[in-house]
Amino acid sequence: MGLLELIVLSVGLAMDAFAVSVCKGLAMKSINIRKACICGVWFGTFQAIMPVIGYLAGVRFASYIVDIDHFIAFVLLLAIGGNMIREAYTSGDDEADASLGFKTMLMMAIATSIDALAVGITLVCVPAEVISSASVHINTLIAALVIGVITFIISSAGVWIGSIFGLKYKSKAETVGGIVLIALGIRILVEHLVNKI
Repeated sequence: MGLLELIVLSVGLAMDAFAVSVCKGLAMKSINIRKACICGVWFGTFQAIMPVIGYLAGVRFASYIVDIDHFIAFVLLLAIGGNMIREAYTSGDDEADASLGFKTMLMMAIATSIDALAVGITLVCVPAEVISSASVHINTLIAALVIGVITFIISSAGVWIGSIFGLKYKSKAETVGGIVLIALGIRILVEHLVNKI
């Protein structure tokens, strides 16, 4: 996976956290850098940790799925992206909650990073083109770091955007994120099928 693909993937994954951050910003009476960064740190940290967990779990089964790994990556990204688009148009979970308490943020950080866990499994299915397994592990850690940093930036910005524009961009962000992940899944599958011809 190249750097551009990784950045696009990171942005797509960050859209759930962005949507929640927008809601946080909408609910807060006053916004400051500290509050925005608290959201960014929570969401960014979990978005970085979850792909590593998914990758480590997937590595155990890599030898069993080597012949169908691209199909697994395609199905996972399609399911994650489809779910994000569905959630963008599902009403009922837009209640604005200004709390930045430990329990609230922990639950939200886990909920918004489940997709990243599944993407970690796809990192096993579509490893970087390197020779040593040590390099693959390092590339996975770099990927997780990029995902975390981009999520931090987007989530922090989401708090400010929510305070200024309200929910205007929430469903659009989730829709774009879903489309990006589906497009990456299709690209992985097409690339695999073309290479087999």
